[in-house]
Amino acid sequence: MNYAVNNGVWSGSWVAERLGVELVGDDELTDLLGLALRRNPKRAHLLVSNVLGKHVPQSPSVVYGHGFALGRRVRDLLGTDEARTAVVLGYAETATGLGHSVADGLGLAPYLHSTRRPVPGVATAGGFEESHSHATSHLLLPQDPALLVGDGPLVLVDDEFSTGNTVLNTIRALHERYPRRRYVVVALVDMRSAADAGRLEEFAREIGARVDLVAAASGTVRLPEGVLEKGQELVARHESPPMPSTRSYGQMARVELRWPRGLPDGGRHGFTPAHRERLEGALPAMAARLAEALPPGARRVLVLGFEELMYAPLRLARALEQLADTADTVGAEVCYSTTTRSPVLAVDDPGYAIRSRLVFPAHDDPADGPGERYAYNVAGGGFDAVVAVVDSVADTPALHAPDGLLAQLAAHTPQVVLAVVPSYVPEPLYAPERPLPMLPEPLRGPAFSSYAPEEVGWLLQDLSDVTLEAPTEEREEAIQSGGAHYAESLPVEYQPSEQYQALFHAALDDSAARLAQAVGAVTELVLAERSPRPVLVSLARAGTPIGILMRRWAQYRHGLDLPHYAVSIVRGRGIDANALRWLAGHHDPRDVVFVDGWTGKGAITRELADALEEFEASDGITGFDPEIAVLADPGSCVRTYGTREDFLIPSACLNSTVSGLISRTVLRADLVGPHDFHGAKFYRELAGTDVSVAFLDAVSARFPEVEDAVDAQAKELLSGERAPTWEGWAAVERISEEYGIHDVNLVKPGVGETTRVLLRRVPWKILARAGAGADLDHVRLLAEQRGVPVEEVTELPYTCVGLIHPKYTRGATGADGKAVTV
Repeated sequence: MNYAVNNGVWSGSWVAERLGVELVGDDELTDLLGLALRRNPKRAHLLVSNVLGKHVPQSPSVVYGHGFALGRRVRDLLGTDEARTAVVLGYAETATGLGHSVADGLGLAPYLHSTRRPVPGVATAGGFEESHSHATSHLLLPQDPALLVGDGPLVLVDDEFSTGNTVLNTIRALHERYPRRRYVVVALVDMRSAADAGRLEEFAREIGARVDLVAAASGTVRLPEGVLEKGQELVARHESPPMPSTRSYGQMARVELRWPRGLPDGGRHGFTPAHRERLEGALPAMAARLAEALPPGARRVLVLGFEELMYAPLRLARALEQLADTADTVGAEVCYSTTTRSPVLAVDDPGYAIRSRLVFPAHDDPADGPGERYAYNVAGGGFDAVVAVVDSVADTPALHAPDGLLAQLAAHTPQVVLAVVPSYVPEPLYAPERPLPMLPEPLRGPAFSSYAPEEVGWLLQDLSDVTLEAPTEEREEAIQSGGAHYAESLPVEYQPSEQYQALFHAALDDSAARLAQAVGAVTELVLAERSPRPVLVSLARAGTPIGILMRRWAQYRHGLDLPHYAVSIVRGRGIDANALRWLAGHHDPRDVVFVDGWTGKGAITRELADALEEFEASDGITGFDPEIAVLADPGSCVRTYGTREDFLIPSACLNSTVSGLISRTVLRADLVGPHDFHGAKFYRELAGTDVSVAFLDAVSARFPEVEDAVDAQAKELLSGERAPTWEGWAAVERISEEYGIHDVNLVKPGVGETTRVLLRRVPWKILARAGAGADLDHVRLLAEQRGVPVEEVTELPYTCVGLIHPKYTRGATGADGKAVTV
């Protein structure tokens, strides 16, 4: 049957006559399209494709052939070399099968389609909205996020190209995250108006890429004034509630396809040429099983797909059709269409594209809640059998219910055959080679820390109820005498004066934009060089605010929802091995990026490298990269940084009250067992002076104004020489000898480390670079409060350096605890 023309009547004439809608274009346009009306507040008319396999049953060879031919045209357009590097992206729900067919025609291209079905455990790599669709939210859920990364052409496939808004919005969003030189838009029909026709070239110039369009036919729809209101009036006049089925003479059967194990059911998570090859090999046997389940003498068979599941039913239908063409025992006419969530008016008229409608409840527990689903042109189609192909997620009691799809089909055909394709559940790209110990889940706010739970997970144990604080003088004496390690106790939390708090807020106001730019730059380096979906692991606690800001930048600029954890690393003791084991059990270690606030002399950088080498040797777990990403690298110790300037990072000015109210980490044998995370305290009692979130918000608020500067800086960094010179370490060794300290651990270079000396240790003196300005206001104030001399020094590679008292005993301080003079 030619569904475009019924008894010589075009299947769009009914709408054209009543609404005044005109379809103008190529001669074949009316062969490809009919018209219908739908319940949609944004667009009343629906272009009904006769070759898409959605609303209109059609020969599967015709449906597949149109998509495959478009893919061949794209291959010819790109040429062999570019075609090898292309990726094809199709749109849910109507173009999922079309996009697959285009990818097949293109040859070696992997395929991904958008989806409206979120899948637990699969991270979203992007998303977009479709302005005129009945259901608008599209998700991109590739099993391997690298599928969207690369500079080969991206081929975007939709059933029609009308205003172009959906496709152009998609390209714009993806181009910001994964820029490419070339895009190809593919559609069965190009239906742009004259006003929209020039937008493609303008858009290509705007993003600096080439954008081509390939379509099987072109034309436009002329809409008279008031068409939306008039269409809605027609729908209201002709639509009637679905009549309940009063009969069910169809027989029900279920056939086991024996779908290849591990083969994806479609492109929701990616479909590669290797997957296509496996499917091709399995199709003949699966089609034979379907043929055996059909009733003897069946002359007309419909293979009915399910919403986004279009490609697998299409290929099964085509294989069944090919079997019917060669086997006398089958000999049936095979048609193909799919169910849909789009509500369309049905009118039993030869000049209308949708002659009948079956209505049934959704049966796959959709994320947007229960609702009606539809199968068009099935009732009255004269089918002797209908093969309903669904995925296993949709094989639910609702499918088999008295008002479900199968019952609705059984009322209109003698035989209903159910074939279930296993819903593909992506396995993690990384799985531990051997079982790892059971460890607790990360701590999260508000139970632990003042940060929102999604901002960071703390791979720590809560020691809030343990008294760990000791006077600064006692801690320093124990540390320098070798009687205790600094991680075995905590300093008493410094309570800033009003004057010092005012300095913090002034510094934040002055530096927020500079911080935002550095955050953006280091995040862009990580995304470009380390992983398209990194797992951020900040070194608690100075690294944690920076890790949160990097996560916020990735979300703001790229729409990425990156996992972020905080772990403990202790100088002389290494990184928390149990935290590494937890990370290895939940993520690919190759995606982990360690984050810190700044580098001083590079001690933690070296500590991490040594600790990871030891961990690999002891646990046999490989893949963790010791390269730390930092906001500022004044010591030239790393190659992944936002800046190498030594400037004030306001989060260094305070302790827990700018770090989620979390203490520095604790490692003590009587508190941390062999299967425990390192510990820390949550200072809930300091909530009244907490500025942790205020700091993050102040920096994040400056993201929009620094975008261009970040792009320029990231480009410069990516193309420049960033190898560490370790000049900071050399300066520390020189200072240690010049000042008779003879211990580099007592020399703390940089604004951040100097601040820590003044807040946590017993300072001896501060070396300040001559001419250093407002970046040292808070250092001078703290030094004054603690009676510490500030000595100006020329040719200092850092803005300042803090020296811990080298000969400390309790008797070396006055009664007020201020530093002595040596």
